Amino acid sequence: MAVFSEQWRTQSSAVLRLGGPLIVNYLAVAGMGLADTIMSGRLGAESLAAVAVGNSSWMLAFSGCLGVLMAISPIVSRYFGAGEISKIGRYARHGMYLGFAMGLLILLIGRPLAETAVAAIGIDDGFRHLTVEYIRALLFGAPGILMFIALRFTTEGVGYTKPIMFTSVFSLICNVFLNYVLMFGHFGAPALGVEGCAYASAITMWIVMLALASFMITSPRLRLLNVFSKLGQFRPKLFKEILWLGVPISITITAEVGLFAGVSVLVGTRGADITAAHQIALSYASSMFMIPLALSSATTVQVGQMLGAERPADARMAGFAGIGMCAMFMALSATVLLLFRDLIITLYTNDPLVTDIALSLLLVAAIFQVADGVQIGAAAALRGYKDTRFPMAINIFAYWIVAFPLAFLATVTYEAPPNYIWSAFVAGLGLAALLLTWRYRRLSAL
Repeated sequence: MAVFSEQWRTQSSAVLRLGGPLIVNYLAVAGMGLADTIMSGRLGAESLAAVAVGNSSWMLAFSGCLGVLMAISPIVSRYFGAGEISKIGRYARHGMYLGFAMGLLILLIGRPLAETAVAAIGIDDGFRHLTVEYIRALLFGAPGILMFIALRFTTEGVGYTKPIMFTSVFSLICNVFLNYVLMFGHFGAPALGVEGCAYASAITMWIVMLALASFMITSPRLRLLNVFSKLGQFRPKLFKEILWLGVPISITITAEVGLFAGVSVLVGTRGADITAAHQIALSYASSMFMIPLALSSATTVQVGQMLGAERPADARMAGFAGIGMCAMFMALSATVLLLFRDLIITLYTNDPLVTDIALSLLLVAAIFQVADGVQIGAAAALRGYKDTRFPMAINIFAYWIVAFPLAFLATVTYEAPPNYIWSAFVAGLGLAALLLTWRYRRLSAL
């Protein structure tokens, strides 16, 4: 028992040490989404709804690319744990190449198809044109943010997460300032409204990439990785390795993000008030999700480093420590939500109809948050073992065979109240949490 307790304390401390700066990073990311939501809410329900649907559409594409690049973290952490530092820089470079290529593809395809896609989905006519404007402007930032993601997972994989924290806080400041300037027309800039919000985000995406790249070039600790020393050299074998591990991660993440995005799109067919309430509740839930998401990233790194160092018992304990901490935080978040949801909603809107709908949705959010924490922690621990295909199958089943059909029935077939729609999240996340934890327990058994 004493050995178990010591292992738990050691691995929990390691995950927290890695995860602390990542928590700040993810809170800054959530802060950008929160700022977009609050500031667009001041423009009216239609603008808030346009940002909600536009962001959901963007996140679906972004998450697919993010998953591919997430393969860099377990690859780098294994090499770092084994002491093979010289091999790390090449993976960072090839991740940047992939990120730029995927971002450019999204930009070139997404802009001309945005209006057709939004119309085909059936988004309410009241804010459809605003949604199209938002998406088209936001996509200019895609190549920049995906190159940043490749660099971010490199620094994360070597266990040096403070640069990610600094650059993300800087990007939050930039995003809020640019929103203020471009949305409302300050300092001589035109008042672009929703479109200005999207341009602010796109510019920030490039700023944060340049900031982290500069940090990696100048930092004595990161300069040793030689990320930028051999730009222009391509190794097909490395692309294949990243894609082999990353594509299943991409499908896994897209299955979950796609569920939330798909439900957001379905809700968008029910009018601006329900869509705005949905966005408020989703914004809070997403903000709280940032902390277990940070802890889960740290869990992947710690598990990978322990496996690279040939310490399987510590790797197993690191995974369980990460899952436990993710679950405990989300339980705390659910408690806060139950006690203060009226106050939380006033940060977003004073519209009485939107407020009533959002209250009912936040109650459901409190129910599914713990399951959300468990499933993200278990999936991250499995990534540390480079187990990506089994989690992919679990997420597809839980979110698209079980949850989305339930959401479709509630939204379209029966036109049920919004809280019934959100009950689909409870079913999907709960099932995923159960199955992923079972998988990790079996895989990590000594």
